[in-house]
Amino acid sequence: MAEKRDYYEVLDVPKSASAEEIKKAYRKKAIQYHPDKNKGDKESEDKFKEAAEAYEVLSDENKRARYDQFGHAGLGGAAGGGGYGGGMSMDDIFSQFGDIFGGHFGGFGGCGGFGGSQRGRRVNRGSDLRVKVKLNLKEILNGVEKKIKVKKYVGCSHCDGNGSENGTSVSTCSTCNGSGMVTRVANTILGQMQTSSTCPTCNGDGKSITKKCTHCNGEGIMREDEVISIMIPAGVAEGMQLSMSGKGNAARRGGVNGDLLIVVEEEQDPNLIRDENDVIYNLFLSFPTAVLGGSVEVPTIDGMAKVKIDPGTQPGKILRLRNKGLPSVNGYGKGDQLIHVNVYVPENISNKERKVIEEMEKSDNFAPSTTAKKKVFNKFKKMFD
Repeated sequence: MAEKRDYYEVLDVPKSASAEEIKKAYRKKAIQYHPDKNKGDKESEDKFKEAAEAYEVLSDENKRARYDQFGHAGLGGAAGGGGYGGGMSMDDIFSQFGDIFGGHFGGFGGCGGFGGSQRGRRVNRGSDLRVKVKLNLKEILNGVEKKIKVKKYVGCSHCDGNGSENGTSVSTCSTCNGSGMVTRVANTILGQMQTSSTCPTCNGDGKSITKKCTHCNGEGIMREDEVISIMIPAGVAEGMQLSMSGKGNAARRGGVNGDLLIVVEEEQDPNLIRDENDVIYNLFLSFPTAVLGGSVEVPTIDGMAKVKIDPGTQPGKILRLRNKGLPSVNGYGKGDQLIHVNVYVPENISNKERKVIEEMEKSDNFAPSTTAKKKVFNKFKKMFD
């Protein structure tokens, strides 16, 4: 699958564009690549769908915020391909965004059977589902596939989701003749005024059910359990929200499915603390090791690592393991593991140990040097600058 283009680039708008500017830009692209103007042109059809996908995200305040922060990984791309290319047809695009096109085009009249008569029909949309997924640091490091079981509304298998007995007991609405809209003409002092509204008989569906499905009571949906496989990209963070297009609740009578929203929760690691893409480990050295040096093993996200300790290592020193942190969710670089050195001072010592330490205290080597004092002073000074 080709790499998705930046949505702002697709619509030719800056990231600071207002909602009205985005709407105008989409309308311009939709008219430019509309299938009625470019019959049989596959490239124009793809660009038309691409523009619709971009507008669907950038016109929604929450989706736009996720996209601005996490890019395509924060949307359907993280879940194996969302957007219009992953399940919405041309009819779906016009059903959701038909108002954008104004009077320029009436649906897809004359373009492969999409039927301009349907442009006024209301299309139901299923509600979104929200689930929480817990991840440990190793799963965040590598990315992971999670399978979750959700209880959701799905299309009724007995009537194919249209709500009628055996899926065939449907007739065209006699009030609106299948358009889903009724038009009224009123005489005013300014002349005749024409208004359109949703058909009160069929509620915009354009059809009437003559005999309801007994399994779903004419709703076209039933509540069932479904196991969904979710691909979580590497580098996600606490509170990040991913989405899977069309994996939410099914809509009544064959409408557009809602989305599945996945909220990331991080499990607390027993050893490591996350700081954006870096991880921190608090290392406690024994007094002799700090003085004499040596090597110690420290835990990392993907196993143990040996770290060299230089003789005379001071408390508060920060050791760095390059690229041992977490990757950026957008794929730009990787964090480090920071090892914060602490020196453990024993609380209880034997008489023999006391005598040894008392002897060491007499040595000038155990008196804090001027350099050491200056380093500590500068460190605390920076904290209050």
